[in-house]
Amino acid sequence: MLIDRERLLEEEAQRLAPYAQKARDTRGRQYPEPESPYRTPYQKDRDRILHTTAFRRLEYKTQVFPNWAGDYYRTRLTHTLEVVQVARSIARALGLNEDLTEAIALSHDLGHPPFGHTGEKVLNDLMQGHGGFEHNAHALRILTQLEVRYPGFTGLNLTYEVLEGIATHEAAYAPGFKPEYEGRGTLEAQVVDLSDAIAYAAHDLDDGLHSGLLRPEELSEVAPLRELAREEGLDLLRFDELSRRILVRQLLGFFITEAIGATHQEVEGAGVQSAEEVRRHPKRLAALTPGAEKTLQELKAFLKERFYRHPEVLRERRKAEMVLEGLFQAYTRYPETLPKEVQAKIPQVGLERAVCDYLAGMTDRYALEAYRKLFP
Repeated sequence: MLIDRERLLEEEAQRLAPYAQKARDTRGRQYPEPESPYRTPYQKDRDRILHTTAFRRLEYKTQVFPNWAGDYYRTRLTHTLEVVQVARSIARALGLNEDLTEAIALSHDLGHPPFGHTGEKVLNDLMQGHGGFEHNAHALRILTQLEVRYPGFTGLNLTYEVLEGIATHEAAYAPGFKPEYEGRGTLEAQVVDLSDAIAYAAHDLDDGLHSGLLRPEELSEVAPLRELAREEGLDLLRFDELSRRILVRQLLGFFITEAIGATHQEVEGAGVQSAEEVRRHPKRLAALTPGAEKTLQELKAFLKERFYRHPEVLRERRKAEMVLEGLFQAYTRYPETLPKEVQAKIPQVGLERAVCDYLAGMTDRYALEAYRKLFP
């Protein structure tokens, strides 16, 4: 039996919920091109994202710990894959388009510079007066301009809905996206946004405990974690590796289950019957239950105070600031030290943006090596 694109599209339309984004209803691509005979447009987008240079670089970009801190800790790549897993689980239960969800999740962090959110803040500060820097906006630039893989256009020529999913992702800084991406996005995009927050909090807790920077007994300060440990029969004073894995797994499962239930309730209450109605609804429909949202916010506050501000973590942040600031100042003062292909972009985008794009594309270790070459 041969299953071609038309059959995939037909089966998808019959299977998905009314409010899901169907691939047959895509707004299409900026540049017309033939679709794959055996893949839907969103499956094609997913495959294109996987083969980008930007995606491969995520393996050597910081989540919380830099890549060289140890083989166990999350990198930006493993975080991305975990977001994909959470988002697909939620999307499947809600009857959403899993292929679109996966494509958005795979690309949601492509625009992150080296050294995680510290790198993003440093570049945004350095680019004040030159358009700023925000990782979602930069991800769009990667996918529409900076990745050059096809002779007829720059970027990957992805479908509107995947790019929209990045544009509507929660931003740390005002990104200034184009007006055509205004709105709350598809429910698939909203689920990815929520899944990012869930995966970030649960897995940063895991890394913090594994590193020893967070002590198990400290978890008793967070009432929901204390209660979850009690329910699972875990003693926070005798907390071993298996205990940690059980706690994090159950916490993640709790968030996913609550997200499915709350989002379904929001969708039913809103009465939306199409992806367009989801976009135009007054509020986001992907949500957690009040109890789960309270747990997430308490966990985030705990991580911010006890983990992200730990002296060991802050020391790496200061190193990142020093490296990126030094590289930016050196390259903007002496642009002749930039690679020729970067110098060639200066007349089109300006010196500061060309340098910023170059720095944002670096991995942690490449940035450190570049710094050592300039400042031996």
